[in-house]
Amino acid sequence: MACRLEEKGADSICIKDMANLLLPYDAYSLVKKLKEKVGVPIHLHTHNTAGTGDMTNLMAIQAGVDIVDCALSPMANGTANPSTESLVATLKGTEYDTGIDMNVLSEAAAHFRKVATKMKEEGTLDPKVLNVDGNTLLYQVPGGMLSNLISQLKQANAEDKYYEVLAEVPKVREDFGFPPLVTPTSQIVGTQAVLNVLMGRYKMISKESKGLLRGEYGKLPGKVNEEVRKMAIGDDKVIDVRPADLIEPELEKYRQETKGIAKCEEDVLSYALFPQVAQKFFDVRDGRAQAEAPKAAPKADSNGVRTLYIEDLS
Repeated sequence: MACRLEEKGADSICIKDMANLLLPYDAYSLVKKLKEKVGVPIHLHTHNTAGTGDMTNLMAIQAGVDIVDCALSPMANGTANPSTESLVATLKGTEYDTGIDMNVLSEAAAHFRKVATKMKEEGTLDPKVLNVDGNTLLYQVPGGMLSNLISQLKQANAEDKYYEVLAEVPKVREDFGFPPLVTPTSQIVGTQAVLNVLMGRYKMISKESKGLLRGEYGKLPGKVNEEVRKMAIGDDKVIDVRPADLIEPELEKYRQETKGIAKCEEDVLSYALFPQVAQKFFDVRDGRAQAEAPKAAPKADSNGVRTLYIEDLS
């Protein structure tokens, strides 16, 4: 696949390990083989959900990877990327020395430590996602998906079902033909797992799950559970071609609709993707309207005093 991507003009190849399932020795083997076959830079993006992210990065570096992703320590590890400072210190004085000043990183980390503390107090950064969980290697759930699952269960007042949902995810994924757990298919599988645990297995099937099983998101890589597909879409025909080929060309229509408003092709595409948001943006940009006032969200401090925190949207 990497060779095909390079032939099509890719500037780099990124290995996206969103669930931290790529183990260190596998990373070494994969990167080494890729470096032998393709000439473009190889980029590795892993997390530290299973606690192996630092080792995976290090082994990939020894195999010749060109780029790895990290996060400053206050926001690192768990479902985030491995720590920047740890890797910079590890590589210092070696042939892979990054040249990054640890003192500068320390200053930046001091700022984000306060941000992380505030987010934890507000509940927007759940401590669950910062911990290492070896069950990740069993459940194969990526970090962004974990955060969404926790949020969904909180809304349903069912946080006690967390591990039941995690155990359900690989079952749903298998039923759905092993779609990759990356947005949007990760959220489709995760939401269906939550519904299965809370409502009973496939008693309620989301619109997106039906679309996935109908083939609206493309060809599924594995064998689909036909019994589940029948429950979801009945006798509907499964799409076996590129789904976009079934849509009439629309670009010219959007060019006409944005005539006199769009200043470039990107404006037309923005309108095609997000018509309402794009129209508001064009109106503000071109002076036909004023930007909406910043939203204010009431917060309560430890004494119960409600304070307005203004969110600066600029």
